Amino acid sequence: MPELIFPLDSSKKFPDQQIVGHNRWHPDIPAAVSVKQGDSFRVHCREWFDGDIHNDDSAEDIRDAPMSKVHALSGPIAVEGARPGDLLIVDILDVGPLPQEDSGPLAGQGWGYTGIFAKSNGGSFLVDQFPDAYKAVWDFSGEKATSRHVPGVEFTGITHPGLMGTAPSAELLGNWNSREAALIATDPDREPPLALPPEPTDAVLGTLTGDAFDKVAAEGARTAPPRENGGNMDIKNLTRGTRVFYPVFVDGAKLSVGDLHFSQGDGEITFCGGIEMGGFIDLRVDVISGGMETYGIREHPVFLPGNTQPQYSEWLTFSGTSVTLDGEQRYLDSQLAYQRACLHAIDYLTNFGYSPEQAYLLLGAAPIEGRFSGVVDIPNSCATVYLPTAIFDFPIAPTAGKPVKIDPGIGAPRAAS
Repeated sequence: MPELIFPLDSSKKFPDQQIVGHNRWHPDIPAAVSVKQGDSFRVHCREWFDGDIHNDDSAEDIRDAPMSKVHALSGPIAVEGARPGDLLIVDILDVGPLPQEDSGPLAGQGWGYTGIFAKSNGGSFLVDQFPDAYKAVWDFSGEKATSRHVPGVEFTGITHPGLMGTAPSAELLGNWNSREAALIATDPDREPPLALPPEPTDAVLGTLTGDAFDKVAAEGARTAPPRENGGNMDIKNLTRGTRVFYPVFVDGAKLSVGDLHFSQGDGEITFCGGIEMGGFIDLRVDVISGGMETYGIREHPVFLPGNTQPQYSEWLTFSGTSVTLDGEQRYLDSQLAYQRACLHAIDYLTNFGYSPEQAYLLLGAAPIEGRFSGVVDIPNSCATVYLPTAIFDFPIAPTAGKPVKIDPGIGAPRAAS
């Protein structure tokens, strides 16, 4: 096992750890630990809400989840000799939940969760159809997940970090805050909001204190969206065996990681859509000097996916086009097309006894494949959702007979609105 350089005590909250991480992006957050080029190491990661979501049959915790706290990131990790303009090579050697016997009752220790976020707290990809908060708890057995809230399915997770990235430069941070503020200003009272501006409340900034803390808390970018440094990309195929090339914007690169998922469908469509967990990740780092200029990678990472994902070979596929539910034609709107494909899959699964919310949670958590299948045939984009048939305990393809009716069990908990 690689050396553990960022340990976490499951009995303590994130700000009370021996080594304190962070939940904002800013170049002035000091590195928590340092490694050499070529080093391999292990990092522990808290689940993104730092233990505020519980293994129970209630969704009030999802409804009230404090967005000002996310994400609980392990880092920054300084890589000796990395300089602005370099490419940071990050190899994902292993990733998974912490063993149950080591860690107590927190998410990632034998279980994880998926949540549909309420419209009043950020919403989801299908917020207009699903405006309330719901939750599904998933139990882990080896590499597989099952849920008492979505019965009749079992699948192998593509375990991965939802969030990993390097620190921005001061100039890049300023660009983020300016462009996102301009977007918010176009509709400042929108629900859910168009973006999340800097928020000092609940900021965790490593070892910073006093005036330095106040400055960074007022300027630090929220970690919810992906940006030029990588960040919360939520790419399910960033799993074991993946090699990522991150642009370096500050001395030491200041790599951070968190938001581990046991599994996720393409798009993380419920917003809290992967199976969220705490756990460990083993990494190896190296540097390509001047790599940003050499390879023209001036922003946004590129990666070589790992080859350890589940080998599903049979799929039932649903399509959607860029026409609204009210019949309004949109021009090559691929986002709308993917929404319509997801809604078609949800409607289809209700024929087998699932509630729409159970079907939606399943699409967020299971390793579905989402694809933009046609983006040139005016006026309609076409998007598709590939649902692996092997994850079900019963046949789901259409036949001459009637659909199997499953017992939906206790269903997905819903929070009062």
